[in-house]
Amino acid sequence: MANRANTANTADTASTGADRAGAEPRRGGPERPAASHRSRRERPSSSRRRFRYGPYLLILPSLAVLCVVLVWPIIQMVWISLHSYTLRHLNSGSPEWNSFAHYVSILSDGYFWRVFANTIAVTAIMVVLTMVLGTLVGLLLHKLPRWFSTIVAVGLMLAWATPVLTASFVYRWMFWTERGLVNYLLQVLPDWLVGSGWDDYNWFIDAASLFTILILIVVWQSFPFVAVSVLAGLKSIPHEMYEAARVDGAGPWRSFWSVTFPMLRPLFALILILQIIWDFRVFTQLFVLANGFQNRDVFLLSYYSYQQGFAATPANYGMGSAIAVIMTVLVLVITAYHIRMMIRQGELR
Repeated sequence: MANRANTANTADTASTGADRAGAEPRRGGPERPAASHRSRRERPSSSRRRFRYGPYLLILPSLAVLCVVLVWPIIQMVWISLHSYTLRHLNSGSPEWNSFAHYVSILSDGYFWRVFANTIAVTAIMVVLTMVLGTLVGLLLHKLPRWFSTIVAVGLMLAWATPVLTASFVYRWMFWTERGLVNYLLQVLPDWLVGSGWDDYNWFIDAASLFTILILIVVWQSFPFVAVSVLAGLKSIPHEMYEAARVDGAGPWRSFWSVTFPMLRPLFALILILQIIWDFRVFTQLFVLANGFQNRDVFLLSYYSYQQGFAATPANYGMGSAIAVIMTVLVLVITAYHIRMMIRQGELR
């Protein structure tokens, strides 16, 4: 009887241990059915996977519009630059393939490199003056009272929003040879101060004087954008950083290079890229000031491209497109270089 009782107790203990083992699996060997059930439960459903592509489907119409408006014209421009495309081919519709003949002709032409040098020099002067003047005005607006700063900023944006064609005609009238305001003011000033002969001086023949007016127009219309952008960036800098710099003995110049410039470096880089792109392709202002294509000393790349494509005799669309392709490549190279530098410095992520 004692043996039977011990056997029964042993069986009950074994069954109880089995029940516990079923209820609480051992840590060393997790139960596989539970793991497979958990993996099925955590697996994303097909509807959730489809929803991942929802944002891409939403921006697809915008991408399609950009391709039609931007990418397709660039492809057409490159295609035309590789063909002999003139007015005669507009009717026949079968331009001749000439490979890279236009590019070889352009790059071996000394006049192209003179126009290229003028474009680089004028663009550099416009960009530097715009950035410096816009930054100084932005710093000044930041020091003014809020109500006065708002009034001045609105006035500056009115200059920036003025149509380019309107501003170009206004400046052309100001520097007009016979009845221009600038010539009148220079004529009434003492000769020992400004010289004489300003009553009939033509500002639009000499390349230096015409480029001076061109730079003046572009800077006048461009620096308000830089000033307002810098002003917005300055308002985001904590005032405590300037207080700490002042405690350390830093003056205005040192505070700008130690606090303002490092904090606004991404903003300055973005504005610089935009100004290079905008100023490099200046056309309307030069078209109004030059008033024709007779003076080839005042050509810039954009003006030269238009002259070859539409104003030459005969019009050579292939040559004009080749110059435009070169301009596009230059702008892309400059932009890519600045973006790469920003990424290296950790300003873009």
